[in-house]
Amino acid sequence: MARSQLSDYRPLFPVTEALSYLNHAGVAPISLRVKEAVESFLELSARWGILGIEKLVRRGETVRETIARFLGAHRDEIAFVRSTSHGLSLVAEGIDWRVGDNVVTAACEFPANVYPWMNLDRRGVETRLVSPRGGEIRIDDVRTCMDGRTRVVSLSWVEYQDGFRNDLAALGSLCRERDVLFCVDGIQGVGCLPIDLSSLSVDFLAADGHKWLLAPEGIGFLYLSRRVMDRVHPVIVGWHSVKNALVFEDLDFTLRDDARKFEEGSAPFMGILALGAAFDLLEEVGLVRIWRQVRALTDLAAAGLREKDYEILSPMDDGTRSGILTFRSGHHTNAALFERLSKGQIVCAVRGGGIRISPHFYNSEDDIERFLARLP
Repeated sequence: MARSQLSDYRPLFPVTEALSYLNHAGVAPISLRVKEAVESFLELSARWGILGIEKLVRRGETVRETIARFLGAHRDEIAFVRSTSHGLSLVAEGIDWRVGDNVVTAACEFPANVYPWMNLDRRGVETRLVSPRGGEIRIDDVRTCMDGRTRVVSLSWVEYQDGFRNDLAALGSLCRERDVLFCVDGIQGVGCLPIDLSSLSVDFLAADGHKWLLAPEGIGFLYLSRRVMDRVHPVIVGWHSVKNALVFEDLDFTLRDDARKFEEGSAPFMGILALGAAFDLLEEVGLVRIWRQVRALTDLAAAGLREKDYEILSPMDDGTRSGILTFRSGHHTNAALFERLSKGQIVCAVRGGGIRISPHFYNSEDDIERFLARLP
């Protein structure tokens, strides 16, 4: 069977009928396949109630395996969470901190990867913020912020404002050399950029489904490396956290020894099925093809922006670029540009001192041309 063209997937996204949707770094639209997965859950629940639970459990474990394969991880290293904030907070609160310890993150991080660490101030843990230079987080600056009491370095794979991509391999090696835990906010990279955690010294990675994964809000995953899983204790526990979860009468508080110990209660099956359908679609298309298309579309946009004398704020070299392209004008305010684009049915965002666009694989060159034509 011939492999589908990327244009063949466009009808799966009804949003394309009215909009040029260039905001996958914000909240992405779902595909018809994800919509059908949610509808199938509702149908099963409405018709069969608890009698459908075994089917849901099996599907949930299949989704867990798919996520693990997608990341280059093991299924026992994957926990379902509500959001990136939820996943990062489980890590932050679960470490055995000592007064005087510190965490290193960056001043340009999205708050989801800052507030969980700042919340540790009550436990005597300092949060140190690396200042970006020229929109980049320099590894030497991270190293300078670290000392003998640094327990965690936590950074985004891709920074949300300008799309700068941090070097996970180099940062992971730095942390491993110093026996420092390396935590990653992966939401702006997973689903757009290829990744293989088996080759990286990443200890934790959290991501919600509603951006590049093309899933709904309210469902995501947390990766915890088996190497360090026992260094994080679940701070929220319930009947699913223990090994004998289905033995209700004989209480035995023996926690699971895998990532499922962080799934304290009844599983959010509707979200899990939706997330599974989203991952299945991305696997079908292929991450290499996805990243190639996103890169081509952002290249096209950048070239057109330069022709119109706009300034590109995002890195464009292969080592640090991502699916995010942020730009600004020397003649028009961001508010005015955003309003003009919005009236033209172009969906984007104001971020990082400019306008941010973030196309996905189902976007077309026509979407980019329409976006460029709308700009003064």
